[in-house]
Amino acid sequence: MALQDHSPSADGFFNVKKYFSAKNLKKDLPASIVVFLVALPLCLGIALASGAPLFAGVLTGIVGGIVVGAISGSQLSVAGPAAGLTAIVFAAIASLGSYETFLVAVVLAGCMQLIFGLVRAGIIANYFPSSVIEGMLAAIGIILIMKQFPHAVGYDADFEGDESFIQADHQNTFSAVFAAFSKINYGAVIIAAVSLLILNIWPKIKKVAIVPAPLLVVVIGSILAAVFTGTGIALQREQYVVIPVVNSATEFFGLFKAPDFSQMFSRGDIWLTAATIAIVASIESLLSLEAVDKIDPIKRVSPTNRELIAQGTGNVISGLLGGLPLTAVIVRSSANVNAGARTKVSAITHGLLLLLALLAIPTLINMIPLSCLAAILLMTGYKLTRIALFKHMWHKGIPQFVPFVVTILAVVLIDLLKGVAIGIFVAGFFILYTNLRNSYFYKITHDGEGKKTIHINLAEEVSFLNKAAIQLMLTNLPKGSDVIIDGSNSRYIDPDVLEIIHNYRHNAFTKGVIVQLKGIKDRYDMPKLKELDKA
Repeated sequence: MALQDHSPSADGFFNVKKYFSAKNLKKDLPASIVVFLVALPLCLGIALASGAPLFAGVLTGIVGGIVVGAISGSQLSVAGPAAGLTAIVFAAIASLGSYETFLVAVVLAGCMQLIFGLVRAGIIANYFPSSVIEGMLAAIGIILIMKQFPHAVGYDADFEGDESFIQADHQNTFSAVFAAFSKINYGAVIIAAVSLLILNIWPKIKKVAIVPAPLLVVVIGSILAAVFTGTGIALQREQYVVIPVVNSATEFFGLFKAPDFSQMFSRGDIWLTAATIAIVASIESLLSLEAVDKIDPIKRVSPTNRELIAQGTGNVISGLLGGLPLTAVIVRSSANVNAGARTKVSAITHGLLLLLALLAIPTLINMIPLSCLAAILLMTGYKLTRIALFKHMWHKGIPQFVPFVVTILAVVLIDLLKGVAIGIFVAGFFILYTNLRNSYFYKITHDGEGKKTIHINLAEEVSFLNKAAIQLMLTNLPKGSDVIIDGSNSRYIDPDVLEIIHNYRHNAFTKGVIVQLKGIKDRYDMPKLKELDKA
């Protein structure tokens, strides 16, 4: 599907006039602040859970914003360190022996993704069922609400950004919510409640809505936290954002780490780790891309192969600088959409803000309570899992609703990739079931003497999956009928099905059936796979 003229990604690599128009900047700049505020604790939390330096998480967010944001053809997708890779990264760092050796795997993974993009592997994104993508979005919304609730009311020892049901702190998504009640900090509750009120009321006041509500939330939340200091409802240190403080240029450049390429060709486990990261990161990025296109108000279609090239470039640079592997991330991307972003300027600016926060204002950033950031994510989660979405999917019918619900349950109760895989399996079952039923069209007519003529029109594509259905149908045709099997509209009929048809024609006389074949060839060549993705 080609992009329309109004889509900036149709204008080449970077159209300055469109990206920096006053109309777009008015929406992109406030949205970039929201994404920055959401991304910062997630970058830090994922780095912590991965067993990597905190700086690596922020660095990955910077590269994801600036580099991937600039190259990607998606206008709303935001890249950064991904929660889905934490277990892989943690295990890889331990097994490879050093962080520097692990960085080699990150660079190699990026190179593999570049190859994926060049050979147009992004075409697989065309086969993600819509019901599964919708279910993934709703599940992410539920996960955000449940995972952020403990941060909103007090404290959660699990890392910020975790999406898995079983948590590293030996809790699970449900038990962590109940455990939060035993750790309630009323200062955090007040800040979260005030933040939610602002997020709901402030945008409706037109005269002041030019100031982004999330920015106001952060300012007021920080002020309230300062006011509560020294009282019985004061926040604890772990209830604030904690970003590394860089005191000098020398200290800043000392945080970068270089990959150790000395063992690249002597250790197969480095290449295995790289392949694992490349495959998982590519699938998660393509899923995120499809999901973002679903909720894009302008309904643009992002080029999947270009996205793989952008992600690969980002991972090469991130690995060379000492960062973590990155992917397109649905939480940040959905926050970007809900904040009203229109172009990739929002993602790029969020990367610049992460860099500025690290270099210029780390002390101010460390004054932000996690409870006010949790409120922002709670609102994002609510918008992703609204009741209207469930009603909409129900009205689409059982073949759409069941995979939708199964995907939600699987993603919430397991994790993102496994949950989506289960959803695709269930959706595939319904697709096959529908395909089996629609391999032919059946019509019966009668002549003046009451003799039946059965017209069987075969579908455009008749595969081996239709073999059983067609065999059963032919076997049960009434005796003494005239049968016309019409393949005029068929571009392809599987050899097994052709054999069944010819065998039936050969033996039909024993039942008094006269069979006429119309437009059916003796042999069909497999249809060539068209290039579905021109990007």
